Amino acid sequence: MNTTGTPPGSTRPQPPAPAPTVWPALICRDAYGMIDFLVSTFGFEATAVYGDGTSVQHGQLDWPEGGGIMLGSGNPNSSWHREPGTAGIYLVTDRVQQIHERCRANGVQIIEPLKSTDYEPQTFAVSDPEGNYWSFGTYRGEPRST
Repeated sequence: MNTTGTPPGSTRPQPPAPAPTVWPALICRDAYGMIDFLVSTFGFEATAVYGDGTSVQHGQLDWPEGGGIMLGSGNPNSSWHREPGTAGIYLVTDRVQQIHERCRANGVQIIEPLKSTDYEPQTFAVSDPEGNYWSFGTYRGEPRST
């Protein structure tokens, strides 16, 4: 991950990125199944999983190129409960082609084909087994203000 230097198309140096402090959180119908899917298909690393074998109270999956997600089993009686399968998450990666090929090989539903845009050379999007949308691309955002 390029955290310093000049972003593509910019002449302004980008300051070092701070440590990740924004962690999307997913509520899952089958949290253990989702962890297996995200690790084996997308390449997340399961850093912490706290559960009792049927329910995950807290899971931390790290993205190898920085950041990560939190997830857990749905509980309609919890104040933190949201409808599973309604998230949309964008992941920055230099491995777009590799992840796309792994998704295709595993029969993952591709909702946006591999393509290029005005601001990123490669991107595509898929739906996970619970219905969440995941977009992968090389676009790291605009440079931070100094």
